[in-house]
Amino acid sequence: MAKKSKIAKNEERKEIVARYAERRLQLKKQLVDPNGTDESREEARVGLQKLPRNASPVRVRNRDSIDGRPRGVLSEYGISRVRFREMAHRGELPGIRKSSW
Repeated sequence: MAKKSKIAKNEERKEIVARYAERRLQLKKQLVDPNGTDESREEARVGLQKLPRNASPVRVRNRDSIDGRPRGVLSEYGISRVRFREMAHRGELPGIRKSSW
């Protein structure tokens, strides 16, 4: 189980990313616009730098949706490898069976 503060901080980051997503996308497009001037590119670069650090989606950590474990998260299921194994053994994941040969 991860610390509650780490889970809360990650949720806060997700909200900030969502809040600034549209503005960030506009600045990125302006930055790579082939018809743009050097001044507009510079303005876009400075605008990106002025956004909060946590507005970048790279700063959001993938965590287990149940207990917040930060490592070994299977993105397809949203849970960690440890939790996945436990749930598969108990038969709680539809279509998943433990293999044996």
